[in-house]
Amino acid sequence: MTSIKGKITIGQRNRLQYIILGLLNQQPQTGYDLAKAFENEIGEFWQAQHSQIYPMLKRLEAAGEITHEDTVAGEKLAKKQYTLTPTGREKLVAWVSQPSPELTPNKDEFILKLYFIKKADDPRIQPMLREQYQLHQAQLQHLQQRRETVFADRATIDQAYGHYLILDHAIERETHYVEWLAQYLKK
Repeated sequence: MTSIKGKITIGQRNRLQYIILGLLNQQPQTGYDLAKAFENEIGEFWQAQHSQIYPMLKRLEAAGEITHEDTVAGEKLAKKQYTLTPTGREKLVAWVSQPSPELTPNKDEFILKLYFIKKADDPRIQPMLREQYQLHQAQLQHLQQRRETVFADRATIDQAYGHYLILDHAIERETHYVEWLAQYLKK
């Protein structure tokens, strides 16, 4: 790991590698399991495709940060079960310990489209606002249900506090987005 006075250099901030290391730190997983995590929990705030995950697994293994064991599911299906190595754990701990000094732009196509609308009476605005209101309202309900399901009791919160904070943040963000859309739907 290249570093300058204990800091991870910008060139190494490919975040996917750290997400995979973090997921493997929780428990050994297959590539399929990791891809499913991006559809569920991690997918709430970070996206990755199979085409990104599997090459990253190869790079992490080549670097000695993860290892795998071949397992058999069913009669013939061979799977690679990946595990974090001590080197990988050190890299993960170093990354989590570093500051996050930059804001990442939010790639929101709806907001981008709004930028190009010039007049308040543009007939496209209200349908766009209604559509986004429905989408964000559904997302808010989904996140609230996830919180009730995943964090049903205090012990669960204490065991995954960071995850709880992320989910709480997502709920606050969606609540604000829905309120903002509702405000302009009334005008």
